Amino acid sequence: MPAVPISPKSLRDYAKIVGEEVVEHAFDLGRKLKGARLLHINATAFGGGVAELLYTLVPLMRDVGLDAEWKTIEGGDDFFTITKLIHNGLQGMDLLLTPQMKEIYLSQNEVNASRLSSEYDFVIVHDPQPLALRSFLDRKPKGRWIWRCHIDTTCANRQLWDFLIPYIKGYDATIFTRREYVGAGLESVPISVIAPSIDPLSPKNQTIEHDVIHTVVGKYNVDRRRPFLLQVSRFDPWKDPLGVIDVYRMAKEKVPELQLVMLASMASDDPEGWHYYEKTARHAEGDPDVHMLTNMEGIGNLEVNAFQRAAGVVMQKSIREGFGLVVTEALWKQKAVVASPVGGIVLQIVNNETGFLVSSTEESAEKIVYLLQNPEVAARVGEAGLEYIRHKFLSPRNLTDYLQLLVDLS
Repeated sequence: MPAVPISPKSLRDYAKIVGEEVVEHAFDLGRKLKGARLLHINATAFGGGVAELLYTLVPLMRDVGLDAEWKTIEGGDDFFTITKLIHNGLQGMDLLLTPQMKEIYLSQNEVNASRLSSEYDFVIVHDPQPLALRSFLDRKPKGRWIWRCHIDTTCANRQLWDFLIPYIKGYDATIFTRREYVGAGLESVPISVIAPSIDPLSPKNQTIEHDVIHTVVGKYNVDRRRPFLLQVSRFDPWKDPLGVIDVYRMAKEKVPELQLVMLASMASDDPEGWHYYEKTARHAEGDPDVHMLTNMEGIGNLEVNAFQRAAGVVMQKSIREGFGLVVTEALWKQKAVVASPVGGIVLQIVNNETGFLVSSTEESAEKIVYLLQNPEVAARVGEAGLEYIRHKFLSPRNLTDYLQLLVDLS
């Protein structure tokens, strides 16, 4: 399995944001784990929230004294197409995993298991793609194995859940984002609840100058003189990109100058992403005020940062959402967020205080129009959102939660 190159980070750099006490607590826990070999395994180093989390978590683990690594599994398009089906099924999609699909999934996990040569004190396996890997090791590994599920499994497809249960039960511990995500059959497996986080010092979240924001947004032909609605997410049925366009159209009836920007990173383990991109483009019907931009057009961390800071209102119209790091990012940038009351979004948005939870196209459009016409309300909510994220959803807290679990398992 290929190792992901990691740039160093210093936990002490975060003290000015989260406070010295939080940082010192993490170092105290790190001393109890000093020198421990730890491996993170996931599907991809590019695109998606898991990779983004690991680019910060792994170097911070190293900084407090662990010998931490990150590797990605390998597989062909057929394997990743099947794991996307598994992902969708865990989020509740009605589908059937055929015996042939199960065989491809399991055989590729076996291949990846054969490429895992070193011994580790802790192995953290992220999401379903590499879940079965442990079951194919020739002997029980000496270290502690943890499965980290980032998905909203509240309404998981029962047939699929039953297929995965034996593999989950092979782990020493599991991590879910919310207690409500824990499905039946895991009574014998220790369960921890850890919410994800954002890195406030990353290029995507650090403060940038106004002229940089202006230049970036203008480069993509978005008119800075007019407000725009923003959604950042994969082109995926669970993010409801067609519904986003419907909301925009309804809001535009009241705010004719409104534009819509949809930003996405097309991930290597998401073969269906282009299908939904094209479907969304057809739904936009050539509207020149709808801008669909991806990493293929050069959208990276700086560009996402600039668009989030320039947006009039940020939207997240998800149908399912494991956590919603894009919501965290927007709140951190003091933006008014209008979002669906699903999954991890409800951990972040206290309705009418740190953002707005809406349940229909009509309600979404109404709230967006209200915020555009009442910028003082948007500013007040944005400030509350910033402080809420500062105390609950930044990287040092996420690091501390993981370290505490590792200490407990030692």
